[in-house]
Amino acid sequence: MIKERRITRDDLPEDLVVEILSRIPVVSLVRLRATSKAWNVLIKDGRVAKKQYDNNEPRRPRHSLIIMLIAFRVYLVNVDLHQVYNNKVKIISQFSLKDPTYNSLKEVDICNIFHCDGLLLCTTKYSRLVVWNPCSGETKLIKPSRFYESDIYALGKSSCNKYKVLRINQDYFTSRSVLVECEIYDFTSNSWRVVGKTSRWFIRDSKGCGTSVNGNTYWLANSSKDTNRDFLLGFDFSTERFTSVSLPGDHRLYDRLIALSVTREDQKLCMLAIQARWPTIGDVWIATKIESSTGTASWAKFLSLDLIGKPVSFISVINFLLDKKDKVLVCRGKHRASTYFLYVVGEDNKCIQVDHHDPKSTCLLVVNYVPTLVQINQSL
Repeated sequence: MIKERRITRDDLPEDLVVEILSRIPVVSLVRLRATSKAWNVLIKDGRVAKKQYDNNEPRRPRHSLIIMLIAFRVYLVNVDLHQVYNNKVKIISQFSLKDPTYNSLKEVDICNIFHCDGLLLCTTKYSRLVVWNPCSGETKLIKPSRFYESDIYALGKSSCNKYKVLRINQDYFTSRSVLVECEIYDFTSNSWRVVGKTSRWFIRDSKGCGTSVNGNTYWLANSSKDTNRDFLLGFDFSTERFTSVSLPGDHRLYDRLIALSVTREDQKLCMLAIQARWPTIGDVWIATKIESSTGTASWAKFLSLDLIGKPVSFISVINFLLDKKDKVLVCRGKHRASTYFLYVVGEDNKCIQVDHHDPKSTCLLVVNYVPTLVQINQSL
């Protein structure tokens, strides 16, 4: 008589396990990581996330999930790109960040956020830094080496998926004399170290929110020699070096570089610029390729916008979301007098304004939020 042997989860082929796990919601997968070391490895190395993306491609919803910082709180917002002109932006939920230093239910006031791969680097009201995974609720508190209100922070990762925090401090001596000091927080050593100083460039306060693409960060910066002209500055978290990224075509055609973002579909860097010869025209460019070590970039013009009749707060846009398939641009202006916080612009240049939920609150748009399975305290 043949004795039957029970099949356990360890007997299942790896490809089948990946297929099964890919059909489980991300929030549930976060809880499953602790039940099996083998499953945790598959989830951690990205195979499950890639399979989830491939499975969802044919039925991927035509809407974008964005994160907005409203009145010191983080909200998950849905923008339906199928109904762009009838769209009412819908707040799906509020993410709640509890104070990680105390065992309390008190929420932390968040002054600024930086988004990278589904993780948020939060600057709190009391000068603290918190890396936060809103999906799992996991946090990591980082003590700043020093803290100034003008500090600029960015979260990024190296080519081997080691996450780091970059701090940029700018000391203004005169309008043309700035000393920039840069530090890196290394998660492996839990310590800060200086990576360099420069007086050749600086980042204006209004453009301090960088854009993360493939683990590296980009800003619109100014040269100390020519403070009236912007250039594109990149930081490679693998080499820990800054580079000047080449601009599209003859960059002298552009009077102002307005904002940076990433495309919703394939996470490509994109830029909105105002033409110098025709200041009523704004061009949207997409970087098809960037060599992070040299700063060499290839660009393709994606869209031109007629700015005549657009609100002042739209023209002074601070960041935006770009959908390539629908040719839709969603942005948030920085003009304080505006009673709106979102503008949705289509290829035909029609622009709708979405009502502000609280006219006294400040608002920050973060593009294309996708829940992540990264475990902060173990994987970073």
